[in-house]
Amino acid sequence: MKRTHLPLNALRVFDAAARHLSFTRAADELAVTPAAVGQQIRALEDVLGVVLFRRTSKGLELTDEAQAGLSALRTGFLHFEEAVQAMQAGQSSHVYTIAGPREFVAAWLAPRLAAFRRDNPQARFVIVDGDMTDFTEANLDLAIRWTEGPGDMEGAPLGPPERVTVGEGEWIGWPGDVSDEVGDTDAAPAVMVSDAGQAVAAALAGMGRARVPALLVAGMAESGLIDVTGKTEPCRRGYWLVAPRPQWRQKKVQALVAALTTG
Repeated sequence: MKRTHLPLNALRVFDAAARHLSFTRAADELAVTPAAVGQQIRALEDVLGVVLFRRTSKGLELTDEAQAGLSALRTGFLHFEEAVQAMQAGQSSHVYTIAGPREFVAAWLAPRLAAFRRDNPQARFVIVDGDMTDFTEANLDLAIRWTEGPGDMEGAPLGPPERVTVGEGEWIGWPGDVSDEVGDTDAAPAVMVSDAGQAVAAALAGMGRARVPALLVAGMAESGLIDVTGKTEPCRRGYWLVAPRPQWRQKKVQALVAALTTG
């Protein structure tokens, strides 16, 4: 059904003028001039084809037509306020739904979420596997992606775009490792896996060596669980925390982003 165009600003002015029965006091409430109030009222009367106010010796009075619609109008504004509050409710929610690569969640994200919860015990997390999960379908707040940048979303890097080599032997390949990023000329990988986490697991199993995100294996390297061979190299991709702009602007999301990108 096609909805009738509603002159919402003029209706808001009418509501204020009707409550005060004064264009001057309505103007003070709305932070505009009395002339602007009068202009909006006249424009609304033209649209509706009725007279809304009459001037008497006692001041302004509402016409019968204005009285007939005023109660429903005010009910409508209350519904608008309830709708806005409902849409903003997610900002005050303490539940975060986050998507990210499973191994990165385990190695890097989970300890930081635990630290965030220690400072914010009301926080709750729903973790979804997969860095390319659709925001709308999964009702996500944030996603972590191994990418060159946020693209058409808002985002913040979780660390420098760097990679390291782990393991020894023939190369283990995975889709996120572009072999010519920094001038590599190695032959085709002897082993292909689906993601960086599997590349790390294959290297640990002795199947070869792999170029993997430095941030992914930093904790394992520090604890001696995995050997890093060679120097840290720059690369185009890095781990990015991303979200569509409406989610990114939510206070609860900004709080978590700040915690994950500080230090």
